[in-house]
Amino acid sequence: MQFKYPDLLWALFLLLVPLFIHLFQLRRFKKTPFTNVALLQKVKIESKKARNLKKWLLLCTRLLLFTAIIIAFAQPYFTNKDAFKKRETVIYIDNSFSMQALKNGTSLLESAVQEVIKNSDKEKEFSLFTNTDTYKDVVLKEIQNNLLSLEYSSNQLNINEVLLKANTLFSTSKNSIKDIIVLSDFQQRTETTTIDTLKTTNLHFVKLSPDTFTNTSIDSVYISKTDATNIELSAKLSANNIAENTPVALYNNDTLIAKTSANFNGTKSALVYFTLPKNSAINGKIELVDAGLKYDNNFFFNINKREKIKVLTISNADNTFINRIFTEDEFVTTSTKLNQVNYSSINDQSLIVLNEINSIPESLKNALISFANNGGSLVIIPSKDININSYNSLLSNYFSTSIKGFIQRENKVTSINFSHPLYQNVFQKRVTNFQYPTVNSYFKIKSTAPSLLSYQDNTPFLLGANGIYLFTSSLLKENSNFKGSPLIVPTLYNMGYNSFSIPKLYTILGTSSKIDIATSLDKDLILKIEKNGKEFIPLQQSFTTKTTLSFTNNPDKDGIYTIKKGDLKLGALSFNYDRKESNLTYINSNSIAKLKQNNSISQLFRDLENNQKVSELWKWFAIFALFFLVLEVLIQKYLK
Repeated sequence: MQFKYPDLLWALFLLLVPLFIHLFQLRRFKKTPFTNVALLQKVKIESKKARNLKKWLLLCTRLLLFTAIIIAFAQPYFTNKDAFKKRETVIYIDNSFSMQALKNGTSLLESAVQEVIKNSDKEKEFSLFTNTDTYKDVVLKEIQNNLLSLEYSSNQLNINEVLLKANTLFSTSKNSIKDIIVLSDFQQRTETTTIDTLKTTNLHFVKLSPDTFTNTSIDSVYISKTDATNIELSAKLSANNIAENTPVALYNNDTLIAKTSANFNGTKSALVYFTLPKNSAINGKIELVDAGLKYDNNFFFNINKREKIKVLTISNADNTFINRIFTEDEFVTTSTKLNQVNYSSINDQSLIVLNEINSIPESLKNALISFANNGGSLVIIPSKDININSYNSLLSNYFSTSIKGFIQRENKVTSINFSHPLYQNVFQKRVTNFQYPTVNSYFKIKSTAPSLLSYQDNTPFLLGANGIYLFTSSLLKENSNFKGSPLIVPTLYNMGYNSFSIPKLYTILGTSSKIDIATSLDKDLILKIEKNGKEFIPLQQSFTTKTTLSFTNNPDKDGIYTIKKGDLKLGALSFNYDRKESNLTYINSNSIAKLKQNNSISQLFRDLENNQKVSELWKWFAIFALFFLVLEVLIQKYLK
């Protein structure tokens, strides 16, 4: 028991006064004159024992009466020892997509928000944050509407990120008690090996669990086959548990164009196929309906009218192998001799191939440097009899590259840089037993550029990056058999394909991506991305024949977006959410056993309120005082 005014307890020493009075009976006898002893018959004789009993009873009741009054004024109470310390509370509500899962017909997020609103002290100041929003030092009525309209987010914080953010919302006071309340379903991908906590911070975890753990999602979409008139579009569906057949619909804008069913056949994955006309622009959406999460039931893609990539080959040798790779359905290939180059057309190209040229004239060198600076790609295949100085004059502008000499010796190409962007998605596995191409002679190169293909002595056969590539050997038949190697097609094709970043079917939100738009921009003109009347300006770089758009953090919502140049529509881009949250797997409760876990939000708030509750006792002591006063009156009246 504690006292609000403990100094008043010194008044208990005053209880010695009635104690002395009763014990020593400090009173004088009074003489009463009378004339007749007959009056003594009217006096009731009291025994000594009865007189002493009444005296002690009155003494006890008066002492207890004054004791109760003094203690009542001192205001005693029972409470936690930290009840009067300042308490700071930070609440985290997980609004990631996995919180769309249902419990009793309500999503976990909606249920958590309603419980917070229902159980929070309406006047108490606290801080609250989600994966997207932060509210510091607010009261409930200020943010109640924001919480009720809280949207789901593709961003998901792990436990340590939550705790780090929460600690930034506390004050710097060392005397206050700090509580962090974490409301989440605790998906397994949020788990961390160690949890960073502070000794002065109390962690309270409430794990929210849905009624069902089954979910079906659309994972990816790709073109599986093409022919002269049609393309076959494939969509891969996944389920975290064995799923039943699921209806799937395909829309072009808002028009339903196909409907099918995904047959899982007792497995956790299925493929569905759609046939589409080859040369039609499609703003597509694939849709399914299931009882799990909603965010992964739609998948957006678009097929734009594809711009052909312009390739210029400057050569004094045979270009047949180049023309066979850069086919007419995807490329516009032009070949010219060195003495017939039209310099005005160079900046209109996406890729220029210098094939077996002995010397690079100064005028061509300057034109190629300007072309590369404007975003063009360049492939250099040297001849055996090159003018090294003219080549070095061009190559020195890229990766500090220079040709140091000519080596007349047979060598094998034995190493592939599988991690280089040029060879990504080319090989299903790392090839080690392919037929090695050979060269009879090659050039010794010094450069900081990464090697794509290397000889058996680890010197480069092909090196380059960012659209600038250099072979270190002539590819003529009498010097190398590389033209007959399986590597020639993916190598040159990807050089041409990457020279103009054609929009893909879709992009995953949150990943870095670049696309090229075949348009040039005037000085004060920019490209905008628009959806449903809302626009944003992506990072963009303008070149002579194209504009490169870069995306990382924008947009933040899935869907099909229109590329606009003023009022002119140049095409469409599709963005989809990452499907990492679709697999409904959760952290094992044992992994967070050291933390304070609660079964419900309401129980947690009641426990925190009880920790701060003060049980005042002064009313009871006032009642005791009144009781002893009544008891004394009764003793005086009835005890004779």
